[in-house]
Amino acid sequence: MTFYRHTGPRHYLSGTMTDRFDCFYCRDNLHGKKYVKKDEKHVCVRCFDKICANTCAECRRPIGADAKEVTHKNRFWHEDCFRCAKCSTSLVNEPFSAVDNKIMCGKCGAREEGKRCQACYKVVVPGSKNVEYKHKVWHEECFTCLFCREPIRSQSFLTKGDEVYCMACHEKKFSKNCAGCKEPITTGGISYQDQPWHSECFVCNTCKKGLANARFTAHEDKMYCVDCFKTSVAKKCMACQNPITGFGRGTQVVNYEGNSWHEYCFNCKRCSLSLANKRFVLHGEDIYCTDCAKKL
Repeated sequence: MTFYRHTGPRHYLSGTMTDRFDCFYCRDNLHGKKYVKKDEKHVCVRCFDKICANTCAECRRPIGADAKEVTHKNRFWHEDCFRCAKCSTSLVNEPFSAVDNKIMCGKCGAREEGKRCQACYKVVVPGSKNVEYKHKVWHEECFTCLFCREPIRSQSFLTKGDEVYCMACHEKKFSKNCAGCKEPITTGGISYQDQPWHSECFVCNTCKKGLANARFTAHEDKMYCVDCFKTSVAKKCMACQNPITGFGRGTQVVNYEGNSWHEYCFNCKRCSLSLANKRFVLHGEDIYCTDCAKKL
């Protein structure tokens, strides 16, 4: 940033002398006249304006001996022409900067030299509301969700590559939906039979106890904890009348004509011979091996 500096020709008024005192160019006598000293040469005002005056960088006219002159880096302006190239504010006694060979006030210069918005490519004025992310900058109103086009502002956001999404749109577009409540799963969750679940939705169908990290069984697409499955769902063994849970010793089950037995209970009622994978006879609610059935 540079400040105004005024430099102009020094005017002199010659006194009366007997020796000749002439203009360097036109040789007119300067006694009693106003003149300018230029490069150690005495020049009348007329010749100065015609021959020696600097050209104004703005209006391209000579800066006469009677005009106030501003200079900056070997360029010259009339004082009235020394204005911001953008807003035309007078820069006399004001800070200014040179941008692409143009003189500008501090505010306009900051706009030209500032970082540019990644969305609209216009300058982000220092001090204005903006968003910086990964060494890039946006106007606050230009930093928008790719999906709904609403400004992110102070909200949280997520990215996918170089794309920016508000939390709600990211959930709609990329999150898996819970098999229970059908709502998006944003964090955590569990998977069962290739289906995603919120952990709070993966519960026993009867008592609503959470089943994450617990033993459970599924029946007709519904999950049950061990206790509820035993009391509410599991079939009763025709022999021992205990529930057939599929846990522990009860993993092997025999089913016949709508009735079920633990494999270890599927024995002849009379001789206790195991009938698993053997021929048997059902008599009432009891089963018998073929030999015992003949004796009935």
